[in-house]
Amino acid sequence: MKAETRHRIGLVRSRLATLPKGPQWIAFLPAIALAAFWLGGEGALLVVAILMPILFMLAAETEDPTSPAQREIAPADDVTPAGEAVSLADHALLRAHAANLSTACIVIEAEGLDQIMRQHGDRAAESLRVVLHQRLTAMLRPDDQVLRVGDRRFMVLMAPALRAGLEHLLQLAARLQRGLEEPTEIDGATHYVAASIGFVSSQRLSGAASGSSMIEAAQTALSEALSNGPSAIRAWSESLRAARDARASLLADVGHALTSGQIRPWFQPQVCTSTGRISGVEALARWIHPERGIVPPGQFLRLLEEAHQMDRLSEVMLEQSLRALCDWDRAGLDIPRVSINFSSAELRNPNLVERIRWELDRFGLGCDRLGLEVLETVIADSPDGVLARNIVQLGQLGCHVDLDDFGTGHASITALRRFKVHRLKIDRSFVTRIDLDEEQRRMLAAVLSMADRLELETLAEGVETTGEHALLAQLGCDHVQGFAIARPMPAERMIEWSRKHQETIEDARNLGRSGG
Repeated sequence: MKAETRHRIGLVRSRLATLPKGPQWIAFLPAIALAAFWLGGEGALLVVAILMPILFMLAAETEDPTSPAQREIAPADDVTPAGEAVSLADHALLRAHAANLSTACIVIEAEGLDQIMRQHGDRAAESLRVVLHQRLTAMLRPDDQVLRVGDRRFMVLMAPALRAGLEHLLQLAARLQRGLEEPTEIDGATHYVAASIGFVSSQRLSGAASGSSMIEAAQTALSEALSNGPSAIRAWSESLRAARDARASLLADVGHALTSGQIRPWFQPQVCTSTGRISGVEALARWIHPERGIVPPGQFLRLLEEAHQMDRLSEVMLEQSLRALCDWDRAGLDIPRVSINFSSAELRNPNLVERIRWELDRFGLGCDRLGLEVLETVIADSPDGVLARNIVQLGQLGCHVDLDDFGTGHASITALRRFKVHRLKIDRSFVTRIDLDEEQRRMLAAVLSMADRLELETLAEGVETTGEHALLAQLGCDHVQGFAIARPMPAERMIEWSRKHQETIEDARNLGRSGG
């Protein structure tokens, strides 16, 4: 049954719901029967007698949300097609305009459903979607429409109302968010989701706005919320339109940027705290746009993901990083290793191990010259499958596995052993202000002590002051990386920087000898 038809049936039932029901009808039965007989005789009385049970049934259905007819109005397991959603949005705008009222579109993303599906299966995820749909319906007015428009996305089309301004919609969005984020127990397990919300009021749209433009505006607001999430709420505005247009322009350029060499690795040095020597470099993707200059990674990495170009980015980063390593070898630099970040999607590529082995052979480099940076959350969420096999096999080849952002996930000690992790890369949240904050210092010391007992190397990232650098060395952290050492730089600048860095180390040693 089409959603619009279901909605109209719902309106009829809601009107019936306003009529007296149940015991209230009984009080009117004598008057109704007498009036029917007086006006139409026995025939009219017979018709009333037949119609009364039918009216009782319809009224009862409007009261019972579990009745089959009520469930047919908006089944939670139906994904509304995009075209149908646009048609319903057009209808909502027309109704609001005809009544000189306002409407609104609210789009909600239930973050965490993907993880629940991976860990507990499709049945648990679908049961949770049904619960979320029911909660939304319960928190809204009978005339408001709740649509499921994706695996983790819902849309609300508000019925015409006097109050659909910014303040009212913000309060409504916050109430919906609280309701959706309540814990849900399914099959004995408690599940949580984070609800990010974007919305637009018809008051903020032009008079000629269509349902498509209203939905697009709400989705733009949702995209902004997701980039500031989790659990963020954003309203659509003209400034978001400009940001959306700029984003669309970047999305059109991003494919060409990969093939034309605009996106390439820059390298940030990592140094040993005991010797000061370069112990490796991390390859970081940078987009040098011919007109916009440097595009922040937070912008274009999401675009590459939407354009399904992450595998291509991985290929570019791997090839150019290994080529840079060969160039540094020829220049006489001692840079033991280059580390590359791989997303969970890339790590699920069944051909990843063979591709990396082939690239290393092509450049004549040993497997120990390549580091694989894997987020702790990826290891914690993916104990089995292709992703796990790829990481284990690369470790067995001799590639170094760095556990990135350590301390932000929940990887177990067993996982550290199983995935053959060589080094813990301590998240900068543990490093910031350790030279000034005693509690921060104790927490970091505990992490370093654990790593030492597990015979794992440690690297602190985000080191931004000489005080942090010095204290990390004193606490026994093996390697450091951050602005206090060097900012990311193109491959050609690494040659000059490395030589100057080596000269600084030699000067310090000579000064130490002369002082002795």
